[in-house]
Amino acid sequence: MRRVVPPLGLWLVLSAVLLAQSRTLPIPANVTVDGVPPIPMSVVDVVAPYGQYRAARLVAWHSVDRRIVISTRFGNAPQLHQVRFPGGARTQLTFYPEGIAEPIAGVFLPKGDAFVFQKDAGGGAESNQLFRYDLASGAATLLTDGKSRNGVPAMSNSGRIAYESTRRDGRNRDLYVMDPADPSSNRLLLQVEGDWLALDWSADERHILALQVISAAERYVWKVAVDGGEKVLLTPKSDKPARWLSASFAPDGTVYGLSNMNGETNRIWRFAQDRWTALTPETQTIDSFALSPDGRTIAAVIDLGSTTRVQLMDGSGRLKPTPAVPPGVVSELQWHPRGTDLGFSLAGSRAFSDVYSIDVAKQRLERWTLSEMGGVNPESLPDAEIVKWKSFDGLEISGVLYPAAAKFKGPRPVIINVHGGPAGPPERPRQIGRSNYFRNELGVTIIYPNIRGSLGFGRSFEAADNGRLRENAIKDIGALLDWIAAQPSLDKTRVMIAGPSYGGYVSLAAAITYGDRIRAVNPVFGITDYPSFLESTDMSRVANRVSEYGDPSDPDTRAFLTRISPLTNAARVKAPVYIVAGAKDTRVPISQSEAMVKALKANGTPVWYIRLEDAGHLLLTTATSDLSFYAWVMFTQKYLLD
Repeated sequence: MRRVVPPLGLWLVLSAVLLAQSRTLPIPANVTVDGVPPIPMSVVDVVAPYGQYRAARLVAWHSVDRRIVISTRFGNAPQLHQVRFPGGARTQLTFYPEGIAEPIAGVFLPKGDAFVFQKDAGGGAESNQLFRYDLASGAATLLTDGKSRNGVPAMSNSGRIAYESTRRDGRNRDLYVMDPADPSSNRLLLQVEGDWLALDWSADERHILALQVISAAERYVWKVAVDGGEKVLLTPKSDKPARWLSASFAPDGTVYGLSNMNGETNRIWRFAQDRWTALTPETQTIDSFALSPDGRTIAAVIDLGSTTRVQLMDGSGRLKPTPAVPPGVVSELQWHPRGTDLGFSLAGSRAFSDVYSIDVAKQRLERWTLSEMGGVNPESLPDAEIVKWKSFDGLEISGVLYPAAAKFKGPRPVIINVHGGPAGPPERPRQIGRSNYFRNELGVTIIYPNIRGSLGFGRSFEAADNGRLRENAIKDIGALLDWIAAQPSLDKTRVMIAGPSYGGYVSLAAAITYGDRIRAVNPVFGITDYPSFLESTDMSRVANRVSEYGDPSDPDTRAFLTRISPLTNAARVKAPVYIVAGAKDTRVPISQSEAMVKALKANGTPVWYIRLEDAGHLLLTTATSDLSFYAWVMFTQKYLLD
């Protein structure tokens, strides 16, 4: 029999393929993998282009000139950049090896020679510090103690900042004031119990507005005297507590706020002559608002369900002409100190976040950044769809479905991806980045549900999972599984569930409750045991979390929380599990994940585990994020797609 010898060109191609398959991705020294097989470079080569994208977020307007500071990534992690005009080049300002965790808050000093910004000093989610960045020298000076948790700074007309900090005892968030030009001027303004936030200064700098956070559903606005710290409650207390989200002073002392007071939805309110008046209707949900420096114009972000809209109005709520903004989700709404420009970030289903502004006088929309889309053309994939289903009790639940690429035929496998929170921002159609690899290359449909407890659907919906109602949120996933089974385009026998933080809990709990209907589970940085979580999370968060989940010091509540915890029910998890956790996570300590890994192994459940030594809560560098995603692709191929 004559031997057929391939031509030299084919030999070279075959050799290159074999070489790529034999090479594997190096594991960084600060990462430990357990149960995860070596990741071939052939996987990296096809997946990596989907991660080559950028997003830009507005951080601050310059206080004098018409230019901005943004956050975006041009390396291993997000950094601060300056943009001098719409469409201008991005000039990098910071070069921290670990980057700056998003979202980033910042504000310029009145002269425009420096700005104050937040940065995590230790890789954890609870240790934000304040820094002063001097434009002339490029030097960043630490303003806070380097250890405590410090909040978003509110800037006065003369350049002082007010902010909250846990520096006194690590638990309570007291209010402080400081001149950023002289860090030694820092002084305690108001010692408190619980969580307080500094919101705004009055024009005469005699008072600040402060937000007292009792829970996710109950918050109050106070006026605090800068000299002496005396405080006056501005928002009423009642049998049906309201959630106030923000508040601002107008130059004449009028206060504007955002709250669900007396209703289900967030509305803009005006406080004058000791009386609150609603400026927007109950039928309209407001995401956020920003008051112009002269107090004459309010910019509101209106929730339209699948998208948002920017609307200008006067101080009485009468609408003003507003240029159209492309469909998407608007955030980081900020007025330039001159009051002629309104800046914001905009994220849509066909684009990552970019920065825009509205020139109010000229009624003109301008785009400041054009972030690169990377290796995927979003126009080639089917549009996202809003889907709805009824849960066990008749409550309507919604989600965003991203169909698999049209080239795949027959019922498609599904990944359900549950957001954290539980009171996380609502899922809306957005650019999902490299998760498009699942759609375009593996033929997977992805669904992001808004289970009960999600924001944006009214206060009753948000409270429908609180305390002893926690398991009802898991039943929402069961109803989604029923909905999937009824869709001819979806494969009910091939469903994976994933989620970060609280979404990690939901993923594991659903795998326990509906084990015969879920093929694989991917909880990351997830809660696995409620009592130990509530006793070990950063102590400045304990009161807020107890109000959501229940107090483990109460024996009956502890018994309930123990019963519903995935760790208690680990023996019932039969589907393979892929877990990622960070050793510096102070929000959901890594002990939560490690206890679950140990329990799953003891029961013979297949487990892939990645431990990230330098990661805080969901804070990954590009390298560690890439590694965990490549492993997820392999996990999906093995356990969801066979």
